[in-house]
Amino acid sequence: MSARPVVPFSGRSSLRLGVLLLALGAGGAAQAQLFADNDARKAIIDLRARLDQNAENLRASQAASERLRTELTDLVKQLQRSVLELNAQNEQLRTELATQRGNNEQILRDIGELQRRLADQNQTLDQRLRKLEPQRVGLDGREFLAQTSETRDYNDALTLLRQGDFVAAASALKAFQSRYPDSGYLNSVRYWLGNALYGKREYAGAIESFRALVLTQPDHPRAPEALLAVANCQIELKDNKAARATLDELVRGYPKSEAATAARERLSTLK
Repeated sequence: MSARPVVPFSGRSSLRLGVLLLALGAGGAAQAQLFADNDARKAIIDLRARLDQNAENLRASQAASERLRTELTDLVKQLQRSVLELNAQNEQLRTELATQRGNNEQILRDIGELQRRLADQNQTLDQRLRKLEPQRVGLDGREFLAQTSETRDYNDALTLLRQGDFVAAASALKAFQSRYPDSGYLNSVRYWLGNALYGKREYAGAIESFRALVLTQPDHPRAPEALLAVANCQIELKDNKAARATLDELVRGYPKSEAATAARERLSTLK
């Protein structure tokens, strides 16, 4: 096989070849540039989308933050109002407690005052009841129960007698007999009434009163004195015979009494 001869390029052919190569190189570069622009646009679009999403997320986050801030502000305001209301309620409660404490103290003072008054009233009532209740009395060797009024009237009558007011004393003693017919003072009243009538020179009445004592209670401590007083009244009436009989009765009935001693002396001088 014979070698193929090499055909040398002509100038025109070389130009064509250069243009072709240049076209081919330019087309490849343009195509590469086209691909690069598409990627950039896509990247930019993606970046913009991400930016938009981030902006949206930021706005959403800001809105949520704003809502949260608003809610927190409202909550703080509500808590402040609650604290103010609670403080006001506490202050009102303290005021009410102070008022109640003052009321309680006043109530305690009122109760104490009431208890004191009740104690005083009970004491006064007890004293009045004791005055109304019969009291044990000891008189002329005898003990008995007597109303307060009995003791008072008896003492008042004796006071008149000691003062020498025989008229008033006799009247008071007679009134006592009518007012207290069953009194334990009765025989003592008879004795002192006899003395008051003797002071008034009402000898017959005095004898009657003395005799009533001896008759109703012959063992009375004043019975011997009553008989001696009867004899004195009889002597004042100029009835010596009756007086001697009374003195004999005294000596026989109460021989050891002081009145019997006086009766014996009187008998020795009485005619």
